[in-house]
Amino acid sequence: MPVRLGRSDVRISRFGLGGAPLGNLYAPIDDDQALATVAAAWDAGVRYFDTAPHYGLGLSEQRLGRALREHDRADYVLSTKVGRLLVPATTAGDDMGHGFAVPATHRRRWDFSRDGVLRSIEQSLERLDVSTVDVVFIHDPDNHYRSALREAFPALAELRAQGMIGAVGVGMNQWEMLTDFVRETDMDVVMLAGRYTLFEQPALDVLLAECVDRGVSVIAAGVYNSGLLARARADAHSRYNYVRASPDVMRRANRIAAVCERHGVTLPEVAIQFPLGHPAVAGIVIGAATPEHVRDNMARMGAQVPARLWADLRAEGLLHHAAPAPTGPQVASR
Repeated sequence: MPVRLGRSDVRISRFGLGGAPLGNLYAPIDDDQALATVAAAWDAGVRYFDTAPHYGLGLSEQRLGRALREHDRADYVLSTKVGRLLVPATTAGDDMGHGFAVPATHRRRWDFSRDGVLRSIEQSLERLDVSTVDVVFIHDPDNHYRSALREAFPALAELRAQGMIGAVGVGMNQWEMLTDFVRETDMDVVMLAGRYTLFEQPALDVLLAECVDRGVSVIAAGVYNSGLLARARADAHSRYNYVRASPDVMRRANRIAAVCERHGVTLPEVAIQFPLGHPAVAGIVIGAATPEHVRDNMARMGAQVPARLWADLRAEGLLHHAAPAPTGPQVASR
């Protein structure tokens, strides 16, 4: 069943489609493939879709809006982000420096001011071709904490109070500053990328505990740690934290994989289900570039993971002793 985000009225499916690959992350895909990927997610029961202006300089938002146009707006949850305002570029080139295979028609300008937030949302609504979004995240405010706290969050909280958006959150790759936001604001949700996964759980003791205490939901992103856990075994091509994985990182990932194999399941099957065992985690978001990727991930969500596996991972020092495990297969709402 759909899960409520914090104290808001927004409810998401446990599995959400992440929009970065729709913005040509690392490699180009054509419009037909992007639309087919979203259609496959919808057919699989996914009703939560996440995107951002950052993803392909707005291309992800444009494609996602086009793909969802045929569906009733009330039938799905849509989130986007603020903090990087897109402004027209004056030089030619591509955007591969930021990881997206698109022409550099615009450049990103950090802007967490009230005006910047409102302008960013207005532009996102235009690209998405919708009149409202359900959730807005403050995106990667690592070097802009004060302005994000004092300007961006109050602006979003005001829109929430007016009923213009349903929920407010912050999305980051680190857990420490997210904890500060949880303590200092009345946000509904955090999107935590890569810091509560089968590979590592540094956010468990502090951030996730605070979220439980304060009624803040967590959406776990980066559950494969940038691809490290996306295949049965890590290899020389595996990425971790967006760069090539080191030998030590690969060794640890493959120790986890070996335990999974002893129990008749694969590393990706266990990785995709693990975050959902924590009571603070409302759902996960995973990007996909093809319909096959969507279907593979949905199959992994339904895999039967033996309860004994979690105990064995703890016994070998590969899992935090206090990390709760899922109690059964996690399937998306249909």
